[in-house]
Amino acid sequence: MKPEFDSIVASARAAFGQAGTPAELENAKAQFIGKSGRITELMKGLAALSVEEKKSRGAAINQAKQAIEAALTERRQALADAELEAQLKAEALDVSLPGRIREPGGLHPVSLTLERIEQIFASMGFDVADGPEIESDWHSFTSLNNPPNHPARSMQDTFYVDIDGDDGIPYNLRPHTSPMQVRYAHAHIKRYAQAVKRGEPMPEIRVIAPGRTYRVDSDATHSPMFHQCEGLWLGENVSFKDLKVVFTDFCRTFFESDDLALRFRPSFFPFTEPSAEIDIQFQSGPLAGRWLEVAGSGQVHPQVVRNMGLDPEKHIGFAFGMGPDRLTMLRYGVNDLRLFFDGDIRFLKQFR
Repeated sequence: MKPEFDSIVASARAAFGQAGTPAELENAKAQFIGKSGRITELMKGLAALSVEEKKSRGAAINQAKQAIEAALTERRQALADAELEAQLKAEALDVSLPGRIREPGGLHPVSLTLERIEQIFASMGFDVADGPEIESDWHSFTSLNNPPNHPARSMQDTFYVDIDGDDGIPYNLRPHTSPMQVRYAHAHIKRYAQAVKRGEPMPEIRVIAPGRTYRVDSDATHSPMFHQCEGLWLGENVSFKDLKVVFTDFCRTFFESDDLALRFRPSFFPFTEPSAEIDIQFQSGPLAGRWLEVAGSGQVHPQVVRNMGLDPEKHIGFAFGMGPDRLTMLRYGVNDLRLFFDGDIRFLKQFR
């Protein structure tokens, strides 16, 4: 290659080497092999030469052009490699850091308690009923012998929604799951009637109704939203003795201990007569010797049986209501109900 062209190629390589970005490289390229570049101008000058001169000078120009293009390609690749290396450094992972462990999930402790309650009562022949959390006043109160303005309603009729029922009274967030006892009886009333027509014994009603309930109440042992499980057993010869046997067996199975005692204290509930609070006492452990209230119970009031569409002269039995949240606290030794609903993973993962 002639010195003239060696100088051009050297200048091109120097210009390409100084280009720090693809845009700067394209500008440098235009100086040499662009439309007005030095090589392009040399090519234009061939037209005035003789045939022999065109051949020799044209070959030298092409050689110089190829050298410049090779230098351009090399610099483009170098810039691309540098950009990739910078990107990799910016996005680099520290492989010495420990990996993020995906811990297995688990059921909420109250959900575990509800499942346990359902399994125990299912083994005794009880169905599990579920129903609406927004209830009519009739189902929540009146059907349970708790009419409007009854003083026993003052602690319960607290949350209402802006929808009126057929009786003109707004619907409420149910304060207990007792309405499901009435709903369950109504749903099965045809089956009972058909049995009577066939001269068969009345099918018993055995049902529990676990679920969320709502009242204005909040402290270490109460929450505006809490869980309740109501139970009902109606038949022709169901007595308080059956209540005691059923609930004693439930408590001993739930707490996995025969070393506890039950007592029934006289109380008042509009939907049962007579009524009793159920207390348990552990004979050993941190709670030994203390009587702890766990449920309310009683013989179903005749008016409630009538509201179920049944005959209180033929259908007798008992009902009870307990708080799964409180049972969970006793089972796991938790002294503040609010911990269950704070959403603190450090607390909840203990129950996985």
